[in-house]
Amino acid sequence: MPAETKAQLSPDPNADFLRLWTKHERELRAFVRACVPRAGEVDEVMQEVSLVAWRKFSTLVEPAQFPKWACLIARYEILMARRRHARDRLVLDEDILEKLAEEGAEEMSLRHRQLELLDGCIAKLPRDRRDLALAAYAPGASIKELAGRLGRTEGALYQLLARIRQDLVQCVERSLAREVQL
Repeated sequence: MPAETKAQLSPDPNADFLRLWTKHERELRAFVRACVPRAGEVDEVMQEVSLVAWRKFSTLVEPAQFPKWACLIARYEILMARRRHARDRLVLDEDILEKLAEEGAEEMSLRHRQLELLDGCIAKLPRDRRDLALAAYAPGASIKELAGRLGRTEGALYQLLARIRQDLVQCVERSLAREVQL
C-alpha cells in the first residue's frame, strides 16, 4: 500500500483531510481506546482529536505522516481528558499513559494491517457465522434480543460468538505469519 505523498494532495485541503481521516480513523480510535478507560470517553476524545486535526491540518508537512501526527494530537487530547477526570479512580498515571501512547503510535501500521486482515477473515466466515457476528456487534445490538430471534439461549449465543472470535483471531494471526514469511 503506497504512502500518501505531496503529489497525491488535491487543491482542496478539506478533501485531503477527510480522505486521510477516513482512512486512518479506525486505527486512531483503537489507539485512543487503549489509552482511555471508559468507552464513553473515546467518542469525546475522538471528536476533539478530529477538530484539532482539522484546524491544524495545514501544519502537516507530509501526508504519509498523518497517522503519527494524529496520534500526537490524540495524546494531548487524552491528557486533557485525563485532567478533566483526575478525581476518578480509573485514571491512568501520566507516565503509564505516555508509554501507552508511544507504543500505540509505533504500532499504528500494524493495527491498520490487522484491521484489513480482519475484514478479509470476516469475509471468509461461513455466511451464517458472518451474519451472526455482524449482527451481534452492530451498534445498539442486544445479545438477549438476538438470542430470542434465533431461538437460542444467551449463554449458547455467547459461546458461539466466542468461537467465532477465536476463529477470527487465528485467521488474522495466520495471515500475519504468512506475510512475515514472504
